[in-house]
Amino acid sequence: MRYQLPTRLQAAILDWAGTVVDFGSFAPTRIFVEAFATMGIQITLNEARGPMGMGKRDHIRTLCHQPEVSQRFQQRLGRLPNDNDVDEIYKRFMPLQVAKVGEYSALIPGALQAIADLRKAGLKIGTTSGYPKVVMDKLVPLAAAAGYSPDYTIATDEVPKGRPSPAQSLANVIAFGIDDVAACVKVDDTLPGILEGRSAGMWTVALRFSGNLLGLTWEAYQQLSTQQLTKERQRIDQIFAPSKPHYIIDTIADLPSIVTQINTRLAQGESPTNS
Repeated sequence: MRYQLPTRLQAAILDWAGTVVDFGSFAPTRIFVEAFATMGIQITLNEARGPMGMGKRDHIRTLCHQPEVSQRFQQRLGRLPNDNDVDEIYKRFMPLQVAKVGEYSALIPGALQAIADLRKAGLKIGTTSGYPKVVMDKLVPLAAAAGYSPDYTIATDEVPKGRPSPAQSLANVIAFGIDDVAACVKVDDTLPGILEGRSAGMWTVALRFSGNLLGLTWEAYQQLSTQQLTKERQRIDQIFAPSKPHYIIDTIADLPSIVTQINTRLAQGESPTNS
């Protein structure tokens, strides 16, 4: 037998918040701020955005161990944060997240048309998320009511290890019966999400403006000048650079043309692991 590289993409594996729903990725970030506040620890929205893309418990642990946040624990509680604090904040975070996720479930403009175009191109639509299953169980029906029903969804707590591990993306590959990860493209607005796709051996597409790194509402994004957009593109591209995405685009609305480009590269014998 001889190895044969796929000649076309077979699946797009999409993130949720900041990629298909919740322009600006506000649902998780604002809830982190609220959850820490219940412990008497104040964090900013920008601080909450820092580790975005990880599973939520890992996200909380990472925040707790940031020097500035650890110092606030020391000032407030007379000690540094520990695993019990992580568990307690997560316990407080989860009910807030479940209750609030519906408020930030609106589809990102252009998402439905882009996904329809991908389906016409023969792609399955898979998904991964940093949300645990209890949150996804609420979000998925809301998205379906708005017209978005992916072929497969897996939450961060349904695999042994969350992002940047490839486990969730590879679960999609198994569910779809895809023979080669090179036939998949992973799309995400966070560095851990891009690393997830990279470590799975897939093509990767990073999103600049709809997610965590810009952190604006759709309305505020629409108000940015051409000069401001150019500046933000340069800033965000530099942030994404260490994760080595194959492509960086503004929003999911730009994805269909990238799929066409990837198909061309596959047909020419290019592999995502060598690009």
